[in-house]
Amino acid sequence: MLLRKILGPKRGDVTGEWKSLPNEQFHDLYSSPNVICVIKSRRMQYARHMACMMEQRNAHRLLVGKPKGKRPLGRPRHRWEDNIKMYLKEIRWVDPN
Repeated sequence: MLLRKILGPKRGDVTGEWKSLPNEQFHDLYSSPNVICVIKSRRMQYARHMACMMEQRNAHRLLVGKPKGKRPLGRPRHRWEDNIKMYLKEIRWVDPN
């Protein structure tokens, strides 16, 4: 395992000796988080950032603004705002207002 080679052995708390961790402990310490959860949490952080932005900023206007013109044929695409609302439903968030 390349990660084990990069991180190397760990020093024991009691004896102070260097030793290699068993696979189970190594996986518990260094396992990567679920990619989907990381993406959702970062989108939520960005949504919070956008909500705190002033209304005069271009990024805020793009998020809140309504485009003019006709829609294309077919099923509407998921908007960024729709995804955020779906994530809030998943975590059972209740609007305080």
